[in-house]
Amino acid sequence: MSKVTRHVLDNGLVVLLKEVHNAPLISWWVLYRVGSRNEHTGITGVSHWVEHMLFKGTEQFPAGYLDKAIDREGGAWNAQTFIDYTAYYETLPADRIDLALRLEADRMMNAQFDIEEVESERTVIISERQGAENSPLFWLGEEMQAAAFRVHGYHHEIIGDMVDLHTMTRDDLYNHYRAHYAPNNAIAVAVGDFNSDEMLARITELYGAIPAAPPPKLFVRPEPGQIGERRVRVERPGKTAFLDVSYKAPAASDPDWFSLAIINSILCGPSGLGGGGIDNKTSRLYKALVETELAASVDGSLTPTIDPYLYAISVTVRDGHTTEEVEAALDEQIDRLVAGDITEQELNRAKKQARALFAYSTERVTMQAFWLAFAESFDSYNWFENYVASLEAVTLEDVRAAAAKYLRRQTRTVGYFVPLDGADAEEDEE
Repeated sequence: MSKVTRHVLDNGLVVLLKEVHNAPLISWWVLYRVGSRNEHTGITGVSHWVEHMLFKGTEQFPAGYLDKAIDREGGAWNAQTFIDYTAYYETLPADRIDLALRLEADRMMNAQFDIEEVESERTVIISERQGAENSPLFWLGEEMQAAAFRVHGYHHEIIGDMVDLHTMTRDDLYNHYRAHYAPNNAIAVAVGDFNSDEMLARITELYGAIPAAPPPKLFVRPEPGQIGERRVRVERPGKTAFLDVSYKAPAASDPDWFSLAIINSILCGPSGLGGGGIDNKTSRLYKALVETELAASVDGSLTPTIDPYLYAISVTVRDGHTTEEVEAALDEQIDRLVAGDITEQELNRAKKQARALFAYSTERVTMQAFWLAFAESFDSYNWFENYVASLEAVTLEDVRAAAAKYLRRQTRTVGYFVPLDGADAEEDEE
């Protein structure tokens, strides 16, 4: 496997290059170090909205041109906003990647934010939030985040609060763009079939002249320690009950993160860096909740983040059972872990599953490029390169210590989604 090389241009742009010659493809990512965690009340959702605006064209590449051009070249492009970053990518045949390099350099500086386009996109984003609100899990998730984080920017959903989506202005969006979209606040990554010296020369030619901006004043407020279990109860029309139990988790740069990843594998089954998971029927909570028919499904989620975030366990309650029953059965399994009831066999199985899932979920150049950029944003690209080794290094004692430290009721948030139907639902909507 080829090595990653790291370069920093004179204007502060971090460039990561990794040659992969398995197929004639290259994936190009530009990640900006700003996400929903950096939004204060009044502009929640601004990072996501700005992401949308960067697809509205520039003088060099008018709206609609790039969709057709990239499709014509047999490529794909998209973007994503997360709590910790905003990122853009193109994956193209290797001999066509220059289009991607040029377009990202252009829209780093020249996005237009036409007022009519801003208002048109306001309607789109409000509709996007309304679509998300059709899911009971959106409502429960929003309440859980708000309860778990009182002060930190992780408090709100990435898409933003509805009131802010109605009131944000074109200047709010443009000021956010100008403050954060600069080479010294960006990480650029190329993975694929290229020569590194030639690629670096072309990147320097296109991006080196873009001026650095003053370091952005990131809105970040540390979350005070939690001093007791918090509970939320969401009551809305629906047919299914859900339970969400979220424990405070360490930042991804903390070695404990990998111990908690092993715990998630033991409890819920492993999930891959590239999304998705494998059969979790051997996991403890599947056996305790699904096989006993208390629950229809159970999933665990541990996300790498810049600041301490959440380890969440989500359960779909089966008809005929109560959320309280499911919580009691879940707590029984958590208590076993906290008491140190973990075997070497479980640890080894979790590591074996993680190795297989890592290889599968990161084989594409697009996912490799993304994870190099993301890891560099919260720690170092080495976090991704050493992912399997870091999991392999976790000992049984590490897992037991992490279970006792993080799976504590005093620092968790418990959420119930209670479905309303019939008269209750009608009364709720009046």
